[in-house]
Amino acid sequence: MKRDYYEVLGVSKSASPDEIKKAYRKIAKENHPDVKPNDKQAEERFKEATEAYAVLSDPEKKAKYDQFGHAGVDFNGQGFGGFGDFSDFADFGLGDIFEMFFGGGMGGAGRRSGPVRGADLRYDLSITLDEAAFGAKKEIEIPLADTCQHCGGSGAAPGTTPVTCTMCGGSGQVRSVQRTPFGQISTSRTCTACNGEGRTIATPCDKCRGKGKVRTVKKLEVNIPAGSEDGLSLRYSGRGEAGERGGPSGDLYVVLNVQPHEYFERNGNDIYCEIPITFVQAALGDEVEVPTLHGAVKMKIPEGTQTSRVFRIKGMGVPYRRGSGAGDQHVRVIVTTPTKLTEKQKELLREFDRITSADQKLGKKSFWEKVKENVRDAMG
Repeated sequence: MKRDYYEVLGVSKSASPDEIKKAYRKIAKENHPDVKPNDKQAEERFKEATEAYAVLSDPEKKAKYDQFGHAGVDFNGQGFGGFGDFSDFADFGLGDIFEMFFGGGMGGAGRRSGPVRGADLRYDLSITLDEAAFGAKKEIEIPLADTCQHCGGSGAAPGTTPVTCTMCGGSGQVRSVQRTPFGQISTSRTCTACNGEGRTIATPCDKCRGKGKVRTVKKLEVNIPAGSEDGLSLRYSGRGEAGERGGPSGDLYVVLNVQPHEYFERNGNDIYCEIPITFVQAALGDEVEVPTLHGAVKMKIPEGTQTSRVFRIKGMGVPYRRGSGAGDQHVRVIVTTPTKLTEKQKELLREFDRITSADQKLGKKSFWEKVKENVRDAMG
């Protein structure tokens, strides 16, 4: 007597279609005749599971089986071989069947005979803020795979040429016919003798060992444009890795990494810095020398300047990469407090404090007025 179909697949009557399908795939894969040739018991298990799946995967047949048992699904004694066509496996899908039995699809990749473009390369180049601001020329060395000059990229020793692969006949594919429950199925796989190239090399080039490429280091002069910013990518067409079978070389991308400066900070095309001034300079005013990317310049400190006030020097920032002109430089002054005073200096400061009014000590402007003033100075 036939075993219960649910028992055959090892699922319950409430199993979902996906659970039934998964159970069948496991049994079929383990017991397929191509996996276990000449194993009659495995072949019977495969047939039994396939018959069970043909019924339980079909809602109409499953309903009849649940109501009447084996009598509800009459295969007219044909058993496994009597299913006739693929209709009993409609919801299973041919792609699933081929993947289950053969590990791949019905077709092959084909001969890899066309030209292939070489790989793109990236080179990270560290530069200074001055080099980014005003431009520079840097020579770099790029390790890459280049076309073998000894064999011209063919991979064959000079005086010889690649020959048609005898295993695949130059197609790059090997076709095979396999026996399945559905008849004979023809499949194609990449030829292992030539790796899909369709040709083999009898006498490899002794420089590249048949690869057609050699590892080398090439020098390149990089032109850094003035006004470059951190992360800017410069593209050099055709300076990447060599292509294959006559394909063009890839591109080289040089990515700029601007290193931090000792005392300048950059925001867009503007430069920011801080300079110290003395209490006397802040109180009486003065003219101080300020460093910029363009060289030292004179800047006037008005009397009564408060610490953290920001002054703007126009046109002393980073030049614009597109167009003329440059950004500005913003200078924050920090009033320093003298240390290690002598007794004479302390006495003078006490006398100064005694004759200074409260308004003079604290300033006539409120805190928020000073903030607004600093903002106005920064904005010009």
